[in-house]
Amino acid sequence: MQITFLGTGTSHGVPVIACDCEVCQSNNPKNKRMRTSIHIKSENYNLLIDTPPEMRLELINNNIKNVDSVLMTHAHADHIMGFDDIRALNWFQGKEMPVYADCKTLKHIKRIFPYIFSKETPGGGIPQVILKEVEKHLRFKDLNITAVPIYHGDNQILAFRINNFAYLTDCSKIPESSFKLLEGIEYAAVDALRFEEHPTHMSVDQAVTLIDKLNLKHGYLTHISHRLDHQKLNDYLPEHISTAYDGLKINI
Repeated sequence: MQITFLGTGTSHGVPVIACDCEVCQSNNPKNKRMRTSIHIKSENYNLLIDTPPEMRLELINNNIKNVDSVLMTHAHADHIMGFDDIRALNWFQGKEMPVYADCKTLKHIKRIFPYIFSKETPGGGIPQVILKEVEKHLRFKDLNITAVPIYHGDNQILAFRINNFAYLTDCSKIPESSFKLLEGIEYAAVDALRFEEHPTHMSVDQAVTLIDKLNLKHGYLTHISHRLDHQKLNDYLPEHISTAYDGLKINI
């Protein structure tokens, strides 16, 4: 199973508009972070998690042409505003796109993109999607998916377990019942916004603590703000944890 980190940045992206900080002005390409998303390719299936604003560029930059289904974690702008670009995948693949999300997120998608679902809108210029309420467990050929409830501040959203990997972005707290759903994973991408604590995201040290609690072979920090320099953060982390960056591919 190959996992590509399409974007690893926070909601502002990095560099941040009008910011002159050291990270935003850095020449290190690993300090350039589009909004967070990943693509998972197994032997028999291609899966996309979230449709951020730079989805088009992220897929082009990583030469990704095939997506069989989309999973949505939640409906914040940095995770949903590339939704319209699904229509390019429709055109290339010649089929409708199944999109899985919880009931709350599906309602937001319909509200934010009403033209997609209006009977008055011509079909040629809109994404052809099949919205499906996510089940607790899904199987896409050789991918076993478990929807894992987590908290993004006071907002309950979804993380996903895919085989022995978990995607835990926009996470500030994991309820004890969800830890049972994560038992046995070996790898994870974990939200780590900055060193300082934040009400809706994990800090770096909180992410490290979580990775150790999950007893992972390796953890990857993502959803990273401009307060964190890639190399300095990597130097700070223990050997079994590393800083993800846009375009990183891992095979597990």
